[in-house]
Amino acid sequence: MVTLRALNPDDAPALTRVYSGACIRHTTGKPLALVQAHEKIRTALARAAESPRAGAQWSWGILIEGEVIGLISLRRRTSTMGTISYILRDDSWGHGYATLAASQVVTVAFTTAGLNRLEATHHPDNPASGRVLTKIGFTHIGTSDRQTYDGTTVPYEMYALQKRILV
Repeated sequence: MVTLRALNPDDAPALTRVYSGACIRHTTGKPLALVQAHEKIRTALARAAESPRAGAQWSWGILIEGEVIGLISLRRRTSTMGTISYILRDDSWGHGYATLAASQVVTVAFTTAGLNRLEATHHPDNPASGRVLTKIGFTHIGTSDRQTYDGTTVPYEMYALQKRILV
């Protein structure tokens, strides 16, 4: 069972494991040092403490049997639109954990956060992330050129999900 929870300072070593090896191939390309993991957690906790909670970002650890195997975030981009992103340890790929975690965050986005639209992107060499998005209802809407950490431009795949309003 996938559980999401707020990060805590004890999660820093687990985050360094998440942000390493094959997991970062299509992100920064650089491993996350322990001091950077602590800073990422401090930032997430500060955002979570904002009142009122109209802040720009929510972050949760993705846990399996109490162990942090990833991170998922929801970012408010406008008053009604947000983005989601996620990263999982490479030894947890292919088990549906990202799908389950993302589905939970979509619920938060459309209820608690009051958003009406979500968007997400993934690197073109990471089609598994696109499958996660389509499984939870996102639609492929095109590509968006992004500058990568090494200065090259890559056409990231773009997806969107509109809140369904029942009448």
